[in-house]
Amino acid sequence: MDDGQDTAAAGAPPVVLFDFDGVLTHADTYALFVRERYARSAWRQLFALLALPWLMLLWPLTRRLQRPLVHIALLGLDEKRYGTAVDAFAAELVRRPGHFCRDGVRALRRHQAAGERVIVVTGCEHTLVESLLAQLGLAGVELVASRLKRGPFGLRVAHHNIGAGKLKALAAHGVPAWRRAYGDSLHDLHMLKAAAEPVLVNGTPKLCKRIERALGRSIERVAWH
Repeated sequence: MDDGQDTAAAGAPPVVLFDFDGVLTHADTYALFVRERYARSAWRQLFALLALPWLMLLWPLTRRLQRPLVHIALLGLDEKRYGTAVDAFAAELVRRPGHFCRDGVRALRRHQAAGERVIVVTGCEHTLVESLLAQLGLAGVELVASRLKRGPFGLRVAHHNIGAGKLKALAAHGVPAWRRAYGDSLHDLHMLKAAAEPVLVNGTPKLCKRIERALGRSIERVAWH
């Protein structure tokens, strides 16, 4: 992408973007956090069960069951209590074998060592990813992620950072262009399309063809463990 190359030529370090889940991890990290919140709270399970008929009525209109379930998982939490819960979960997760993609973390460290500006751009929630990066020792990594806000009964989703929303969030972060981007799904298409060097992580041949058709050019593929 010319803009990204011009930025690097002007003396600024090249910008490299990493998605989080599926690129630096092997699972949906926030789904694991929400699942644990339910596993540790019988009343949340009961509340979700009682709300299920209402959620099923809404589903044909919104196609979204995930967000109300997240809100139930966050009931009663303010920022301080949420931060404590997130840090405890992150400390457990970094010790869990197989969650993090070792090759992805190594690639991120190589880009850092090369003096490049590394930004994790993810739909996962900001506080959780920030805690995980810190506990992995990945200092200096910038983060553009989903955000929560305070509601009347607990924290709620304020911004879900996916798809084209990632471009808007990057622009608000002061990043109009980037050289290289790592993604793993069609949700990363906009981010990949704007990169001079798009990289598909652990993508199937079918997914690769779909992305290449959308991009109108070939894409680099990597298989990471």
